[in-house]
Amino acid sequence: MNRELALEVVRVTEGAALAAASWLGRGDKMSADGAATNAMRSIFDSVNMKGKVVIGEGEMDEAPMLYIGEELGTGEGPEVDIAVDPIEGTNIVAKGYSNAITVLAIADKGTLLHAPDMYMEKIAVGSVAAGKININDPIETTIDIVAQATKKRVQDLTVMVLERERHQELIERIRQKGARVKLFSDNDISAAIATAFPKTGVDLFVGSGGAPEGVIAAAGLKCLGGELQGRLLPENEAEFERCKRMGIEDPTRVLTLDDLVAGDDAIFAATGVTSGDILEEVRFLGDHLVETHSIVMRAKTKTLRFISSVHHLDHKPYVNKDNI
Repeated sequence: MNRELALEVVRVTEGAALAAASWLGRGDKMSADGAATNAMRSIFDSVNMKGKVVIGEGEMDEAPMLYIGEELGTGEGPEVDIAVDPIEGTNIVAKGYSNAITVLAIADKGTLLHAPDMYMEKIAVGSVAAGKININDPIETTIDIVAQATKKRVQDLTVMVLERERHQELIERIRQKGARVKLFSDNDISAAIATAFPKTGVDLFVGSGGAPEGVIAAAGLKCLGGELQGRLLPENEAEFERCKRMGIEDPTRVLTLDDLVAGDDAIFAATGVTSGDILEEVRFLGDHLVETHSIVMRAKTKTLRFISSVHHLDHKPYVNKDNI
């Protein structure tokens, strides 16, 4: 992949965030997701690459846009795999909560895991604890390892966990160990990569969530020098068979960062829709001007860029101006 591609694809997440923000707080997550998806599709068409969606909005017969297997880009340039989430946190946008983003990851053709749409058990840490954790360890052991790596007391550690009933026992064990639990309602991509940003105060991410989101988060952590391990959690025979159809012969094995994102290069881009620990919200400045805050990273060079941009809505045909 060429380095110019990183700045090209951040335009895609910016456009999706602008389109989604026009639905912020309106209680209509489907319209928000549709607007972001349409914007992504429109802008991808101008990016010089031969891209194929390996993680998208569903199979071809389930999604009108950005379906798995869809080809994107101009057809010229590098051949790449694409993983997209037009809005990570559709409920967040509908309700006006924090930490919604538009996000994508791209990597050389054949290097992103074709993760089926099912649950995945995950564990993620930043660079100081990378290479030291093991998803098979009890959570109490993992907390001790992360405390030693970060040179913190156990009681000073913060562990991110998705607020779901299935995690209640895990939450209680973390608290009994003495670490702090930080719960979140949606968007485990942001929660996982937060471990690699010291300013967030997050030391460890654990729990189960979507497998496709796990691959996107893994791309981000590969850029940041962090680590994510995962294990698929198929719930029935049909899901086991789907794993095998997608090339995962043993769905129960531990997936390392290099299993999720093979090779030495990947690009991760995200734009904030609502404010969060890492990115700021889309801000409507008046006079048809809107500000976005984005991040774009590349694994090969470990370059991380925060980008603030001001857009004129009269030149953004994919934004529903009736909602603004």
